[in-house]
Amino acid sequence: MQALRIICEQHANLSRLATTIDFVAEEIEGGSKVNPVFFQSLFEYIEQFVNHCLPLKEGDCSLRALRLRSPDADAILDPLQEEHRNGQEILRALRGQTMDVANGQLASPAFAAALRIYTTGLKSRIRIERQFAMPLAREVLTAEDWAQIDRAFLANEDPLLGDKVKAQFPEILHRIAHLATASVGAGGQTTSRSQASSPPVGSDVLLRVSEMESCYGRIKALKGINLEVRRGETVALVGANGAGKTTFLRAVSGVQPMSAGSIDFDGEDISKVRSDMRMRRGICQSPEGRQVFRPLSIEDNLRLGAYTQPKHQIQGDLERVFSMFPILKEKRLLPAGTLSGGQQQMLAIGRALMGRPKLLLLDEPSMGLAPLMVRDVFNVIKTLKDQGMTILLVEQNAFAALAISDRGYVLETGHITLTGTGRELTSNEQVRAAYLGM
Repeated sequence: MQALRIICEQHANLSRLATTIDFVAEEIEGGSKVNPVFFQSLFEYIEQFVNHCLPLKEGDCSLRALRLRSPDADAILDPLQEEHRNGQEILRALRGQTMDVANGQLASPAFAAALRIYTTGLKSRIRIERQFAMPLAREVLTAEDWAQIDRAFLANEDPLLGDKVKAQFPEILHRIAHLATASVGAGGQTTSRSQASSPPVGSDVLLRVSEMESCYGRIKALKGINLEVRRGETVALVGANGAGKTTFLRAVSGVQPMSAGSIDFDGEDISKVRSDMRMRRGICQSPEGRQVFRPLSIEDNLRLGAYTQPKHQIQGDLERVFSMFPILKEKRLLPAGTLSGGQQQMLAIGRALMGRPKLLLLDEPSMGLAPLMVRDVFNVIKTLKDQGMTILLVEQNAFAALAISDRGYVLETGHITLTGTGRELTSNEQVRAAYLGM
């Protein structure tokens, strides 16, 4: 049933697209100007992807088979096709309204309301397909039906979903992501905010972030983040590129300023504490991209991580890091720039450990590494977890991160959209479709 997998992936993409449009509408209602170039790119993508490829493919294959196999299909599929026709009409109207707003002939709030009408219909269609059409398909379609549908969906030379058309979509998506504000990006939340981030209870909370916001100029990258990490816990923060994961870690460590919210660490409000003083309090970060000091020796890099610690502790801490990463001891006198990417990641983690962290922040530790090295890095994280280290792990490799984490949060375009145990999130259909490729 490869077609079902493809449809689930498209549902996830369309849900994020619909929420993206809602975010844009919200910003317009808040006074942001309408960007005609962005909306023309957005509508071009919708016209090619939503209004051309999928409806024809489903009409030719799965929808036709469903109508043949079940007398109940018409009652489900007819409203779907009506929603699709309505969506096309609304889209044509939106194209014209975009220019009307730009020319001052239409008020921005009216345009935002029209955008919400479109996304309401798109979300309704996705909901009907998920709740009714797909369960009916699983129930009534035969193995022969599925084989035929799969062949149609997976045909390489298919003019609708073949390789040539797939190659065009990233360019359109890139245009959307490039022209949209960073607070919107190319994604959106897939659950209501009321579902997001329920606080842990009955626990010794080491880090509590409340309603955190952070901006790059006028662009809001984080929008009211609430997150907690308990002592001895490994918490994963997963999400797509541009979701705000690195910005969040930088805000926690004090490198990126907050525009609103608070950070409580070890019982103290550190919202206005400088980044160097946060490090002295025990927040140590292994940054994205490793950022080792390449001309300096490996040992000197590690010693720099311990610059806040008493001198008599440093040698013992060095030996503990070397016992965890023997290759670093073997090459301790060589410049850090001579190490491979995976070895530099070990050095970055070791440098953070030299600060004797109460809370270890790991930003994309597997980024750019070979599969075997990714395995080794996650084995190190698991070892630290087993030793009782408190870890906040930011990672695009959602499956690996959630597999070793006690709890996780899903971050999408500056919002926490889901939270739960690692096992709950890996079994969540939306997370599996959007981040685990399942």
